[in-house]
Amino acid sequence: MIITRTPFRVSLFGGGSDYPAWYRQHGGAVVGFAINKYCYISLRRLPPFFEHKHRIIYSVIENVTRIEDIQHPSVRAVLSECGITEGLEIHHDGDLPARSGLGSSSAFTVGLLKAIHAYRGHMLSHQELAHEAIRIEQEVVGEAVGSQDQTWATFGGFNRIRFGRDDEIEIDPVIVPKARKSELLSRLVLCFTNVRRVAATIAQEQIANLPRSERQVTRMTEMVDEALAIIGGTGPIDDLGDLLHESWMLKRSLASSVSPPFVDELYQRARDAGARGGKLLGAGGGGFMLLFVEPERRQAVERALEGFIKVDFDIDYHGSTVVVYDPDDQVSF
Repeated sequence: MIITRTPFRVSLFGGGSDYPAWYRQHGGAVVGFAINKYCYISLRRLPPFFEHKHRIIYSVIENVTRIEDIQHPSVRAVLSECGITEGLEIHHDGDLPARSGLGSSSAFTVGLLKAIHAYRGHMLSHQELAHEAIRIEQEVVGEAVGSQDQTWATFGGFNRIRFGRDDEIEIDPVIVPKARKSELLSRLVLCFTNVRRVAATIAQEQIANLPRSERQVTRMTEMVDEALAIIGGTGPIDDLGDLLHESWMLKRSLASSVSPPFVDELYQRARDAGARGGKLLGAGGGGFMLLFVEPERRQAVERALEGFIKVDFDIDYHGSTVVVYDPDDQVSF
């Protein structure tokens, strides 16, 4: 039995610049962090006493005899690319709902790859795991996704991630005093909009619009360094809320599907109650909204968002890890 635990993430600034169509021409950068909410993948060899050869359990249960018959695109791609021949049972659990803007799909792919390689007795480096997950999602599955989610799921931490024109990924940890980090986290409210969506559909529109969105994406990327200057400085950290608001106004212009009317209404409700800024996480369209709220206004904002689930979180610094490794439990038949 092997179990991996892989974190979800909160992206603060720079989203859009992590699409290969952008950073292979301009370079890209994002800043944000992995959070202590996780995707769990358990894997074991399936005894050969069933009509099916593979059993995959997530929001549905798949019992199949051939890898090509697996409906889950990441499972099908990973097992095929890794050359799996033996029967496996794969079980997924998550702390938070899928398709909600927290990078859950990439966390799944990273966690599954880590489990498969551990099953084979092989440990990938962080860079190898991130690049392999990016390749699987972008080239094998063919998803319209960027490259930040797989990187945070792999490395964890509070980082600036830079994407080079040659596909190189550089990880720069954000180093701030503990009190300053606590000051930042105390102002962030993570709220579920009660709507889940398919991110790839929204991302496709954003990618198609990139040639017409150069001004917006360039400005959003510049905000990464501005945000780091605020976070690492000694001035008012509340200035970060205003920067988030500016970034969200730019992001919602990248595609018509990023911010539907119910999201605009929810965001305005939070702003009217005192939120300095915020954004939808991920591609947009629904999922989780991150709000920047000064402590004295938090109660008013939470009252304004009554009926929407708020999630407490902290930063995960471990990334994807193997939490159970019992290779002797892989019974041979």
